[in-house]
Amino acid sequence: MTIVTVVVFHQSNTMSTTPKAQTYQYSHDFFAVKSGEPNEFAEDFDAALFDHDHVYWLNFHGLADRQSIEKLSQKIGLDKLSVESIFLPLRRAKVEEYPNYLFFQLHTLQQSNRDPDETDQITFVLGKQFLLSFQNNEGQHFGDVRERIEKSKGKIRTQQADFLLFRLLDTLLDELFHLNTEVSDEIDRIDQSIHTQMQADLLRAIEKQKRQLIGMRKIVQPIKDLLASLETMDNALISPANKHYYKNLRNSCMSLLEDIDAHKQILEGMANLYYAIQGQRMNEIMKVLTVVSSIFIPLTFIVGVYGMNFKYMPELDYPYGYYTVVGIMIILGIGLLTFFVRRGWLRRE
Repeated sequence: MTIVTVVVFHQSNTMSTTPKAQTYQYSHDFFAVKSGEPNEFAEDFDAALFDHDHVYWLNFHGLADRQSIEKLSQKIGLDKLSVESIFLPLRRAKVEEYPNYLFFQLHTLQQSNRDPDETDQITFVLGKQFLLSFQNNEGQHFGDVRERIEKSKGKIRTQQADFLLFRLLDTLLDELFHLNTEVSDEIDRIDQSIHTQMQADLLRAIEKQKRQLIGMRKIVQPIKDLLASLETMDNALISPANKHYYKNLRNSCMSLLEDIDAHKQILEGMANLYYAIQGQRMNEIMKVLTVVSSIFIPLTFIVGVYGMNFKYMPELDYPYGYYTVVGIMIILGIGLLTFFVRRGWLRRE
C-alpha cells in the first residue's frame, strides 16, 4: 500500500493555551491512536519510521506552539514560505504546487460561535508519507472523520490520504450546509412573523440573516474555486480514481451558493414587504386622521364664526340659536361621515 500524506494546519483567531496532539495510524484491518504534546511529536518525528502499509494522520490542536510546528515542518521538508504562510492571516483561498506536496488554504466556520464574519483559517498540505492537522480545539471540525477511522465506517480506511482529504473537506462543507439550514428555518420564522405579528425587531433579524449569507458566500465561493483547481490539476498526489469525489464537492458548493443567493433574494423581498406593510399602516393612520380633520374643519369654522365678539349679530338674539347651531353641526358631521363611508375611504385594507 502506497502511503499518501495530507498535512492540515488549522488556525483560529483565538489560540489554545494548552494544545495537544494525536497520531492516527490505520489500515484496512488496523487502527491505533497516540496522544501527547506537540513538542513531543516534533522531537520524536522520523519519516523513516513510517511503513508503507498504513496511513498516518498527526492531528494537532492549536498553533500556539509555533516552534514545534516549524521544527516538524522542517523535518517533513516544507518550504519556508509554506511554513510562514501557515501563521499569516489568509485573505483568499489559494492552492500552490510544490515538488513534493500540494499547499492550499481556505476559511471555514468557527465551531465556537458559527458566525461567518469570524472564520477559522485552515491550511492543507498534501504530501507522500503522512497526515498532519492543526486545530484550535480538540474534536473541532473533524470529529466525524475521527469516528470513521476509529469505527472503520465507509471507505476511509481502505483508501489513501487523498480520500481522507476529501472527507475533511466534506466535513467542512457539511458545517456550512447545516448553517444554511438554520438560516432557512429562521427565514421561515421571519416570514410567518411578518404576516402575523410584525414585531419591531423583524428588520434587524432580516439584516442579521443577510449578513450570515454574505459571510457564508465569502467562505463557499473560494472553496469552490479551490476544488475546481484540485479537480483539474494533473498531480500524482491526487488519484484519478478519486477526482470525481472532488467534483461532487464542487457541485455541492455550487448548490450551496445557489441556496445562498435564493435566500438572499427572499430576504430582500421580505425587507421590501416589511417596508410596504409599514407604509400601508402609515397610510391607514393618515387616512383616519384626514377623515377626522375633514369632519372637524367645517365644525371648527362654524364655532369660529359664532365665537366672534361682535355686538350686533342677528342670531345672538334668537331664543333657539344655540340648539339650532348644535343641530346643524351634528347633521353636518354625520353627513360627512356617511359620505366617507359610502365612498369607501374608511374601509381597512
